Amino acid sequence: MDPDSEFGYELLVCRWAERAWHPTEGPRPIVVGRQIGTRSRRWDTVVVEVDPEGLRQRRKFGDAALDSDLLGVVRNASAEWAWYREALPEPDYPWRYVREAVHRAADRDLIEKRKRDGRIELRRKRPYPDWVRRIVAVENKPDLDASAAAALSDQLDHDVATALADEVWLATSATGGRVERALLREMPVEAGILVTDFADGVAANAARVEWLPSGLAPTGDRDAAAERRRLVLAERAYGRGWRSYHDTMRPDCRNFELRRAGDAVVPFCTAKGRVPTARECAGSCGSFAPEPPQWRTKGWPIEGGPGKGIQQLLANRRRRARYRTLRR
Repeated sequence: MDPDSEFGYELLVCRWAERAWHPTEGPRPIVVGRQIGTRSRRWDTVVVEVDPEGLRQRRKFGDAALDSDLLGVVRNASAEWAWYREALPEPDYPWRYVREAVHRAADRDLIEKRKRDGRIELRRKRPYPDWVRRIVAVENKPDLDASAAAALSDQLDHDVATALADEVWLATSATGGRVERALLREMPVEAGILVTDFADGVAANAARVEWLPSGLAPTGDRDAAAERRRLVLAERAYGRGWRSYHDTMRPDCRNFELRRAGDAVVPFCTAKGRVPTARECAGSCGSFAPEPPQWRTKGWPIEGGPGKGIQQLLANRRRRARYRTLRR
């Protein structure tokens, strides 16, 4: 399947990475996320290479991501009861936000909390593990023309300079012919280049390495702020994964279905006859045809209706991918 949009291509790259990463050194345990980044930069695909035992311990904190404030509480909670202002590092924002994070962490059973002598005390339930080995960023551009190459070059230059990721790659499509070498030479030399062919869907050999990346880890250790940002990115990838597109699309539309593309399944719009973009698959679409209410209330053919069935299928696939990572 050749997707008609960058969104569709992005999904195929995510599934290929989940199935076949690392492209030159053989299978590695990973977690794959989509559209994850910082305020200044968002990556199409994020591959988090993990320590399997660390990931196993991370799962004890639940399947949802921990945001920056929760991480500050969970990582610094002491093994013994302590007043939260003494247990946690001095924040660069008001303490009331830290207190709110303590309550949220306790509500999610991440820590223990009690009130003693008018003070909120906390105690950790388990240490937060060191589960992230490396973070790899992939920018996806199926149709690489001169204007796209110029824009991507600037973006990848930014990624190389900030070195927030350990590697950066460009994934582009070679379907119908070879990618022009002149366009590839526009990319920074530190960025790796993957050339993909998804004409027959996703398979382990659907991508080849055109250029190997350079490692971007600083000569010295990253500072504490950079490490926190990296951990927040990894947590977002862990919690969101890459199949979460159903959260912003309309699987409850009669025209929405999932179709197989080799070893992947992607959304398909029967009204448009193609993979829709994430933006156009909305209630404002002229072809939007909502499920009848009785489908959702009477459990036909799946409890909650076909749209709920699609969401459950994608959630189950995400869990299975996580289990496979733990077995590697």
